[in-house]
Amino acid sequence: MFDWIKIKSQYVLPKHLLSRFIGFFAERNLGAVTQFFIKRFISAFDINMQEAAEESPAAYKTFNEFFTRPLKEGIRPIDEDENGICHPVDGAISQFGKIEGDNIFQAKGHDYSLTILLGGKPELAEPFKGGQFATIYLAPSDYHRIHMPINGKLTDSLHVPGELFSVNPLTAENVPGLFARNERVVALFDTPAGKLAMVLVGATVVASIETVWAGTITPPAGKVVQHWHHSENNITFEKGDEMGRFKLGSTVILCFEPDKMTFTELAPKMTTRLGQPLGIMN
Repeated sequence: MFDWIKIKSQYVLPKHLLSRFIGFFAERNLGAVTQFFIKRFISAFDINMQEAAEESPAAYKTFNEFFTRPLKEGIRPIDEDENGICHPVDGAISQFGKIEGDNIFQAKGHDYSLTILLGGKPELAEPFKGGQFATIYLAPSDYHRIHMPINGKLTDSLHVPGELFSVNPLTAENVPGLFARNERVVALFDTPAGKLAMVLVGATVVASIETVWAGTITPPAGKVVQHWHHSENNITFEKGDEMGRFKLGSTVILCFEPDKMTFTELAPKMTTRLGQPLGIMN
C-alpha cells in the first residue's frame, strides 16, 4: 500500500517546481545551513568521503559543490584494454540487453520507445535498432560525474523536455515508459565501436544536468526538443574523460549499434564502478 501511494503521488506532485526550488537552495552558500545538510547527507547515505579529492565537508561551499565532488586522482582506474568499453559511472545496473526493434526493456511488463528516448527523431534512432543497451541507476550516495566509456567524437546533442518522475527501481517497475517521458539530455558520438548514444535522464529534485561542452543544459527546461549539431566542432573525448554531471542522482542509458560490442558478465542490480570493464568491441 505504501509503495502504491509513493507511485501515485508522483503523478500529482509539482515535480518541476519542487526540483527547481531545491536546486535554487543547493546552489547557494548558506554557511552553517549548507554544512548541516551536507553532514546529514553524508551520514544518511553512508558516503565514503575518503574517496573524495576534498575529504572535509567544510571544503564545499554549496550543496551542489559537494554533490558533484571530484574523486581523488587514480582512485577509479580506467580499463586499459584498447578494445575495452568501460563503465561510465558509479551506480548499479538496472537493465541491459538487446534493443528489440524500437523497444528497450525497462522492467517486467514495461518497455519504451528508442525513438522517443532519442528525442522523437527516427533518423537518430535507426542505427541502434537491434543493438545493445545498458541502463545504469545512480543512487544519491554515488559519484555523480559521468565519463566516456570509449573514445568518441561528439556529433549531436539534444535537450528533450519531459516529466521528472523518480528513477529509482520502484518507479521503474511501475511507471510506463519512464525513461522516455522524463526530461533528458542526449549525446551522440562516433566511436571505434560505431555510433554511441549516451542519455542522461533527469529525475525528481535533479536540479541540473550539465555537459562539459555546453555547461548547464537544464534548467531552464523549455517546451520543445532542442537539437545541436557538433560534427564540425571537433569535440573529442578519450575513454575515461568526464563528459557531464548530475546535480542530484539519476540514470544513464547507453545504446550501441548491432554487432559492434559484447557486454562482459553483467547482472541486474550489479554495482558498477567508473572505469571497470563494461564490454568489448567485436
